Amino acid sequence: MMKKTTQWFATTLLAVCSLVMVACASPAKEEKKEAVNPTDDNSQFVNITDVVPDVILEIRYYGTYNFVGTSIDGYEQPTALLTRVAADSLKAVSDDVIKQGYRLKIYDAYRPQKGVDHFVRWAANIPDTLMKRYFYPDLDKSVLFEQEYIYEKSGHTRGSTLDLTLFDMTTEKELDMGGTFDWFGPESHPDFCGNPETGEYTGDCSKSPAGRTITPEQFRNRMILRQAMLRHGFKALDSEWWHFTLKDEPFPDTYFTFPVRQK
Repeated sequence: MMKKTTQWFATTLLAVCSLVMVACASPAKEEKKEAVNPTDDNSQFVNITDVVPDVILEIRYYGTYNFVGTSIDGYEQPTALLTRVAADSLKAVSDDVIKQGYRLKIYDAYRPQKGVDHFVRWAANIPDTLMKRYFYPDLDKSVLFEQEYIYEKSGHTRGSTLDLTLFDMTTEKELDMGGTFDWFGPESHPDFCGNPETGEYTGDCSKSPAGRTITPEQFRNRMILRQAMLRHGFKALDSEWWHFTLKDEPFPDTYFTFPVRQK
């Protein structure tokens, strides 16, 4: 009887330890913090266009041209929201790039948690590859969690992160960045074919699994956006040239739940 009890205890202890290890595993290198303070209070948020009237909005997750291929939960209107302090910093960026002949074009800003949950459900549905050829042709969908393209938590949900590009006022077109927003692959990394710290184009594009490249001009265009954002208090992400977060974000531990719609 004692032997059976000892074996049962050892087996149970092993199972509990395994569960603890899984529960403690971090789902993503960017988002290590837990949602310790979820809330639907939007009182510290503003419509970006109220603060930065020169921006262009193309809210990809309101429509169907995105990596999922459908409108994303929580996007009730094609608008963009940020915390008030992040929007003020973005106004400084806008003023900066306008002097250079560009305007900011925003794809996404505040993202409600239900939108993130929609991404997670989609990523788990492996057969749904409707938009694969547009956004992740080099990847099997089964690796999106493993390679950290999809997260269970997103900085966007804290309200001071946005995805954007530049619009050239001379050509009246988006500035050519050598790749589309939300492309899943190393071609989206700021250091693809160059050194973002120095702004130097190196021509080292060896990270591309399909042998893709970008030109010196396309790399330079990415740097114009990056340097303007960094000059005015934002920090970059090492895997997406379009993604920036306010360094001193006001709600670093809060994940908001209210929907995207005009205030």
